[in-house]
Amino acid sequence: MKIVVTGGTGVVGSKIVKILAAQGHQVTSASQRTGVDVITGQGLDEALVGSEVVVDVVNSPAFDDATALRFFETSSRNILTAAAATGVRHYVALSIVGSERLSQNGYFRAKLVQEALVKDGGVPFTIVRSTQFFEFLDAVVDAAADGEEVRLSPARVQFVAAQDVASALADVAVRAPMNETLEVAGPDPFRLDDLARRYLAARGDSRRVVADPQALYFGAVLNDETLIAGAVPRFGHTEFDSWLRQQAVALQPQDARP
Repeated sequence: MKIVVTGGTGVVGSKIVKILAAQGHQVTSASQRTGVDVITGQGLDEALVGSEVVVDVVNSPAFDDATALRFFETSSRNILTAAAATGVRHYVALSIVGSERLSQNGYFRAKLVQEALVKDGGVPFTIVRSTQFFEFLDAVVDAAADGEEVRLSPARVQFVAAQDVASALADVAVRAPMNETLEVAGPDPFRLDDLARRYLAARGDSRRVVADPQALYFGAVLNDETLIAGAVPRFGHTEFDSWLRQQAVALQPQDARP
């Protein structure tokens, strides 16, 4: 099967490409690094010619309201137009669990716009909504930091490894379009402040995490449902402690690894 991954050199996209290629599929990684620009449309038609599936995991270069909205509106329209013109039969898009509950933030509003465009785009689709990535914890901590103190909500969260999200997207890509949305979540719920506390401890970071129910998460006050998947998500299998060990190994110098 010929599959194109837009954003295929990113954190999730590169993993999807590896998974699908290992399964024997003909996979094209479409990104600016490979000569494809989803904003101008340059190289997009050529990349999609003959493909059966496009997996869209492109991301905005900045998270401010205007940039995110312009990016997702433009990229989605361009990819959908190219997909329809070249006969793509399945459009798989990555989105975010809880976007409608985080509407105070323009980035999440932009993801909702993207979802609406995909649903109305005329190409059979599946939208995969993921909970927040473990790999996003650095950004979460830095956004909440004030000197040596990190103020975070104690709300429940369900963070997931990017590898598990990539596996879910790769699996969906080779199946028939669902024309609906499914969710992917981490295997274990945590309190956000506790998750950050454990993450910093594992990294030897001495900053102190303070639980604050009113602390903003990228502009939004969280409750115990905001970042939690619905009743029947697909669960990732990578537990947080296992992910931390993987990160520690990845950070070791080559000559220090067993």
